[in-house]
Amino acid sequence: MLKQHLQLKLGQKLAPQQIQLMKLIQLHTLEFEEELERELEENPALEIVKEDSKEDDYSSIEEAYQDEGTDSIETDFDVNEYIYDDEPSYKTASSNYSPDDEEFDNESLLTEGQSLYDYLLEQIHLVNISEEDVKIAEYIIGNLDTDGYLRREIKAIVDDLAFSQGIYTTKEKVEDILENYIQKLDPPGVGARGLQECLLLQIEKKVSSDKAVSLAANILRHQFDALTNKHYNKIIQKYDIEEDDLKDALDEISKLSPKVGGNFDTQTITINQEIIPDFVIQVKDGLVIPMLNSKNAPTLRVSEEYKDILTTYSHDKNSSEHKQAALFIKQKLDAAKWYIDAINQRQNTLLQTITAIVKFQKDYFITGDEKSLKPMILKDVADITGFDISTISRVVKSKYADTPNGIVYLKDLFSDSLTNDDGEEVSTKEIKTHLQEVIGKENKRKPLTDDALVVMLKEQGYNIARRTIAKYREQLNIPVARLRKEL
Repeated sequence: MLKQHLQLKLGQKLAPQQIQLMKLIQLHTLEFEEELERELEENPALEIVKEDSKEDDYSSIEEAYQDEGTDSIETDFDVNEYIYDDEPSYKTASSNYSPDDEEFDNESLLTEGQSLYDYLLEQIHLVNISEEDVKIAEYIIGNLDTDGYLRREIKAIVDDLAFSQGIYTTKEKVEDILENYIQKLDPPGVGARGLQECLLLQIEKKVSSDKAVSLAANILRHQFDALTNKHYNKIIQKYDIEEDDLKDALDEISKLSPKVGGNFDTQTITINQEIIPDFVIQVKDGLVIPMLNSKNAPTLRVSEEYKDILTTYSHDKNSSEHKQAALFIKQKLDAAKWYIDAINQRQNTLLQTITAIVKFQKDYFITGDEKSLKPMILKDVADITGFDISTISRVVKSKYADTPNGIVYLKDLFSDSLTNDDGEEVSTKEIKTHLQEVIGKENKRKPLTDDALVVMLKEQGYNIARRTIAKYREQLNIPVARLRKEL
């Protein structure tokens, strides 16, 4: 039986324009440029104003930064000029944009590359083996990972060859092709089934008459566990050698690559591209001035030609074709106007966010010393700007700033806080910097344990638990004391 009832629900729905704006905010400079080019191609009613030249005027930059009442960005068109009445409902805020005089070369350098897979295939086709063996070799090569290792079991490859390729072979046959053909290819170490085999394949290609190389090969073959655990005394006693001999052997091992496929791309195109800063931060006379990269702040306008065409078509109301054309042009003009507003809002959001970050971390931008970084989380910036935390997260994601002390990843400026013995809040990044310095100065023959690090940092005023030291050490990619030991 059907029943009627009332139900009250609270919900929130984002308009397509709002979703698009969030996507624009999240894009870094290069992605934003690509998105802008795509929009310009798709919407002929949208034009970018190309300025012939720009004058360097840093005084105007300082005035724009100091003046809280800076005018909004001009879009070179009047929204009231439209001959139709229905304006887009999505409105945007004014911008506090300061012009950026810096030019960055954002040209992507595309170079023809070659994948490890193709490189190995070229070589295996030059080997004098049967057609079936070539197919088996090709299948094995196709199962290598990007580091050049064969992670799959030989039995699984034998089964796959039977089911997918119709090639019935044996485990011994596959191992023979792997060890006698694929592992003989360049680069040395390819086709290994583990780190030990990878290093052995490389060391065996070197001159075996060399004492250090021979000892290194022996250690890799018979004392690999002792080597990885850095039980150097055990190795010295085992081979009855001097410490200098072991140093020479370790030096040879250090020259080997654990990832021989690392120099190859998994695709056929290798993209070499420099980081393009999204923001420019200048320091002048103690004043920290944040700006947008000029590529993030293009001057856009609605096409005058399209507005004239719309006026022409609108006068002829009797032709259905002209009505359809006028509707199409009106939609493009609507989209162009909204896109310009969205770009202005994006610039405004980015600039307000970087301004808040600069105010928070002014000392760091002036000194460049990470120890001067203050504890800062997304909520701190959100409270200053009035934006939502998710918006701040989108702004700082994948974005960089060009500062007097080099390129800085914005996320690196954020950190939690801890209280030192003086009752002051300090950034966890500052503590990590101290931890790195202490480990950097330690005696590598007797590296400091985590317990010893706790004591040393406590002497510097940082009362931190051992598990916290271990967590920070792992975040800094610093191994445990035993693995930091050196001769």
